[in-house]
Amino acid sequence: MSETVKTPQISQIEVLASNLDGPRKLSFDSDGSLYVTEAGRGGTGASVPSPSQPGAFLSYGATGAITRIQNGDVERVVTGLPSLALPDGSDASGINDLEFDADGNAYGIVGLASNPANRDSLLQVTDFSHLIAIDNFDGGASWTRLTDFGVYEQNNNPDGQDVITNLYDLLIEDNTAYVIDAGGNDLLSQRAFGGEPTLETVFPTTTTTDPLTGEEIVRQPVPTSIAVGPDGAFYVGELTGAPFQAETAEVYRLNAEGQPEVYAEGFTNIADLAFDESGGLYVLEYDADGIANGSDAGALIYMSPDGKTRTTIADDELINPTGLEIGSDGDIYISNKGFLAGEGEVLKLSLEEDASFNLDPIDDWAKHYGTTSGADGDPADVYSPDAFDYGYNTGGDLDPNVNASGLI
Repeated sequence: MSETVKTPQISQIEVLASNLDGPRKLSFDSDGSLYVTEAGRGGTGASVPSPSQPGAFLSYGATGAITRIQNGDVERVVTGLPSLALPDGSDASGINDLEFDADGNAYGIVGLASNPANRDSLLQVTDFSHLIAIDNFDGGASWTRLTDFGVYEQNNNPDGQDVITNLYDLLIEDNTAYVIDAGGNDLLSQRAFGGEPTLETVFPTTTTTDPLTGEEIVRQPVPTSIAVGPDGAFYVGELTGAPFQAETAEVYRLNAEGQPEVYAEGFTNIADLAFDESGGLYVLEYDADGIANGSDAGALIYMSPDGKTRTTIADDELINPTGLEIGSDGDIYISNKGFLAGEGEVLKLSLEEDASFNLDPIDDWAKHYGTTSGADGDPADVYSPDAFDYGYNTGGDLDPNVNASGLI
């Protein structure tokens, strides 16, 4: 008899950190401390055209950071990282992910969301589009540039689309850094973090109909996340580009030849992926009804190990979430409000121990909320889905010729 498959149910949502500037991916170190990258709020320096808002510009400032959450304490342990953002600090591009190798050394990737030629001629800030080594976590601004992935995109442009790069997700396996380029639509690797990058694969474009014009256009994949599955293969989630149609995002599995094959489909604007110990897959959606629509609510969906059952375990509490990590205890950690300056959060979603697929976790949420305080003892840090309302909408028009808002 096969073991009964369990589905997660949320017992509580806590705010572990707040007032963050564009929080992105999350990572635990070997001691169990949780780190979140902050893309920053830009500044008043040199500017490049916005990839998502025609006529707008992203301006430079050394406002990116890495924040550590340790034993209830929240501290920015790296500051002064490069950042680009709109004048209000939103839609930032900067450090997007941090990972640790087997020896505990820390590495990060700095995005750009622009043509790398703009970095060199307009910004003249070399750190963008680089894999970097973090020298220490003492609150200062000290890192070492290792690999320039922007130059690789400039010289090779593997997907044949616009020359744009935005390093967005980092995975370190077997002394190799694997880098998802959301702008270049590819997966690159760097052995031992030196020398020339290697192209692992390019993710496919799709021909679709623009619902606004009726014209046939090319929709770019915009990969945003990479995870190792229970079979040891790489799995990659895509945000998808314009026209940002709902339920068109796919999860790819890279086969033995390293080519992407569709593993699961029907998702919307995937921001991150994570497998649990049973082989079930968490899929974090940046915008559950599509970026071009009015709502900014995301969703966290759990797909059973056999792929037959999907359960939405969190939705309205997630506002444009960007990062997902599973703790050693199975609890879930999410970067929330990922493209807002000063409003970003890290959430902890605690799980109930016993729950089967026959139960609907959504129906029982209200009785769990408001009964426990957050990490700082403030009862307001525990969300009630009936009482909480963000009321934030980015507004503005999206350029149909770009991949995605702030993610190309």
